[in-house]
Amino acid sequence: MFSQEIVRRLTEVGRRLVSQENARVLVPPRAAEPGFWFGGGNICRDADGSLLLCGRYRNGGDARVGVEAGPRGAELAIFRSSDGGHTFSAIVSLLKRHVAPPGQEVLSIEGSSIKPTATGLELYVSSEKHCDYPCAFRESQKKGTGIWSIDVLRAANVGALDRAEAEPVLSSTEPGGLHVKDPVVFDLSGRTWMVYCAHPFGWTSSNSRVAERANDGRFVDCGRALLPRGPVWDVAVCRVTGRLPLPRAGVLADHPPVSLYFYDGAECIQDHSKGGRPRGYSCEEIGGLAAGFDGDFPDIARLTLDRPLFVSPHGTGCSRYVTAFETEEGYIATWEQSQPDGSQPLVVNRVPHGGILDMLGR
Repeated sequence: MFSQEIVRRLTEVGRRLVSQENARVLVPPRAAEPGFWFGGGNICRDADGSLLLCGRYRNGGDARVGVEAGPRGAELAIFRSSDGGHTFSAIVSLLKRHVAPPGQEVLSIEGSSIKPTATGLELYVSSEKHCDYPCAFRESQKKGTGIWSIDVLRAANVGALDRAEAEPVLSSTEPGGLHVKDPVVFDLSGRTWMVYCAHPFGWTSSNSRVAERANDGRFVDCGRALLPRGPVWDVAVCRVTGRLPLPRAGVLADHPPVSLYFYDGAECIQDHSKGGRPRGYSCEEIGGLAAGFDGDFPDIARLTLDRPLFVSPHGTGCSRYVTAFETEEGYIATWEQSQPDGSQPLVVNRVPHGGILDMLGR
């Protein structure tokens, strides 16, 4: 899809945005210890020009053994910046009851995506609901666990989201993709797309899929992987977490519009990294990069074939849920970064427009 020179330039753009050395903590987790983090959201521009950032606070607990092991995803928070993304202040807190559709019980809040519309805002939220596996796989369900699905809250403004009623938009009964979570929602080529993560009923892998919004507001799966799991470091996990449109400059000047896609990967679901290199595993993934021509979406190409591109120098090496957003001053990249204490705060790196143009070879 891309020449070697374009791949090299795009990779350098990714390195510049997700600079582990330049990262600064933006939102700390509730505790500085393993199992606690904040992230799994995105940034958008509100109607008044300010920036909104969403994400969830994850507390201690293990999703594989159920809510009895801890409260886990207990809160989704929204922050506002009125200074172009230099500082953010919390303005909305949504608990499990706020994001549960009528008649359903939410066990854990997962990834989210906030999107402006002509009439206000849409907040897409994935959550684990209290319900049984299909009968044929009931014996595989751990006590206290449920099934993940995705809903949307619609409101005229951010302050009204805690009064919005959650509406289901994507769920699954397919054994190979029973759990759906971590939506990334955006408009492209006159259509609205949702990139999301799917897990089989046995939690043996993570897969990145894509759905398109139908006329009734729900999303219909396109029947294909957006980015199939890779051959080496991302053989078990491949979860696309963000899209960034790039300027048509330098090596991209004579090509149709191109976007970068950040993704989480891992070699395994369980931790097999003790005493060796960071290999990534469930909840401690490491990161990679893909790209594609906007007119060809959902066809995108992996740029990080043999090794990860984003690895924290601290803790487990975890560096995940990368997202990036363009402002008037430049670009803001955020991600969850493992710390020496084992926690994962949301960290930020800011890059001026000139820095990205230089990487593209303007």
